[in-house]
Amino acid sequence: MDASLPPLLAAGFLLGWSVAWPPGPINAESARRCLAGGFWAGFSLLLGACSGDALWAVLASLGIGVLFVAPLARSIMGFVSVALLAALSLVFLRGAWRALKAPRAAVAEPPRFDSRRAGFLLGAGMALTSPWNVAFWLAAIGRPEMAGYRLAELLTMAAAVLAGALTWGIIWASSVTLVGRRAASGDSARWWTFGVDLATAALMAAFAARSAMRLLGG
Repeated sequence: MDASLPPLLAAGFLLGWSVAWPPGPINAESARRCLAGGFWAGFSLLLGACSGDALWAVLASLGIGVLFVAPLARSIMGFVSVALLAALSLVFLRGAWRALKAPRAAVAEPPRFDSRRAGFLLGAGMALTSPWNVAFWLAAIGRPEMAGYRLAELLTMAAAVLAGALTWGIIWASSVTLVGRRAASGDSARWWTFGVDLATAALMAAFAARSAMRLLGG
């Protein structure tokens, strides 16, 4: 089956954008990293998440993604996803506590957890362990009419998905970084870090609870 290139690129770009922009744990953690360490600190996480989404897009297109929505696989992925969100909530809660207890003039060294490499791996892990990501891609591009697409067309679609998600990531990370630069300066930096980490911990806990309820509810 031969697909016209412009519609294929447009469809992939819109799919990538649609999966990337809704509020969720990945965007929340990216915002925290941008506020703490600047653009690249948060964008590296989004890049990892985009890579995970692109992989799911390819697997769904090839028909392999359906294997990951079996009850057992879905339960395992759901458990891992909830555990990861809960662990992140504890990490950020500890970060908020440390910021609160830090001396007023102290400048904390960024932990390894906030490195770009760690951000990339975390983003990829969050995208790959979400069972709802699999369901999204099966519904979006695992359609019967795409079964006849050639490998080159499927890879083109995946590349367009990645481009759409990355475009959102650039806009999001840039916007949050600009806000952070204006808000955190001088003596307010410690309280800014405390507030951001505490808010992110609460968000991750809420996302974990919601995911657990969805998982238990089937």
